[in-house]
Amino acid sequence: MEIIRSGTNFDFLGKRTLFFGLSAGLLLLGLVSLVVRGGPRYGIDFAGGTLIQVRFSQAVPTQDIRAALEGVVPGNPVVQTFGEANEFIVQLEQSDEGLEGLSSRVHDALAEKLGDAQVEIRRVEMVGPKVGQDLREKGLLALGFSLGAILLYIWWRFELRFGFGAVAALFHDVLITIGAFSLFNKQFDLTTIAALLTIIGYSLNDTIVVYDRIRENVKKTGGKGDLAQTINRSINETLSRTLLTSGTTLLVVLALFTFGGGVIHDFAFAMFTGIVIGTYSSIYIASPVVLYLEQRARRGGSAVGAKAKAKASA
Repeated sequence: MEIIRSGTNFDFLGKRTLFFGLSAGLLLLGLVSLVVRGGPRYGIDFAGGTLIQVRFSQAVPTQDIRAALEGVVPGNPVVQTFGEANEFIVQLEQSDEGLEGLSSRVHDALAEKLGDAQVEIRRVEMVGPKVGQDLREKGLLALGFSLGAILLYIWWRFELRFGFGAVAALFHDVLITIGAFSLFNKQFDLTTIAALLTIIGYSLNDTIVVYDRIRENVKKTGGKGDLAQTINRSINETLSRTLLTSGTTLLVVLALFTFGGGVIHDFAFAMFTGIVIGTYSSIYIASPVVLYLEQRARRGGSAVGAKAKAKASA
């Protein structure tokens, strides 16, 4: 099945400067958001603390829950809706032995002060600050090692310039997704790391499909054709496959985002953002970077050749 007719020739590389500017703008927007917010909003996994999931028989204002818990839990609890209007997440910064019996204290306080005998404590999770820091460091290492391994794999399968193009696109995808999390004030936790690693794999798959077609077309021309035209033709030839794959995956992710509930809401948000940006970067980042590196190498080679000729004539 083709949704793009064969022979179509969109000039993707001709507009690469425009889209480089768009990517730079998105990266800058995410960076500004991170600076303004003081970094990502870490979840319990990374920041440490206590998370309590509470369900009521009917909708309750968040300010009433905060008022009911005043003096019952330490610090200032953060209360947020979780999926449905009668289900909430309560987050506390502290996580120590002094919180023993916390579940029953929270249940009794909410039931008494809000007059809801059917209030249910669905889960309580506690993570110490040292454990949170360790998880955060290991999550970042997982991202770093995966990008390094991808660079080596692409270098081995294609050439080093292709490896740099693929890794540049993956960095682009990860950073824009993190920026989107900051802009929409989403929590950054282990689930987000899992989503980012999934995005890396998905985006890389798209990029390799384009790179394979570029290699095939370069072989057909014997390496003598114009590389920009070869890359542009390769992107057009794989465009139907890219749009079909990304489109069907987006439908599934959109369904998870809409109907999956609060547990996987942030994961689905990261996947949706990452797939859109990953498809875009396979076309407008990965391939143009290869072209740029090739042109730079040729200019360097020409300069070296000119110097050699000058010395010979002298």
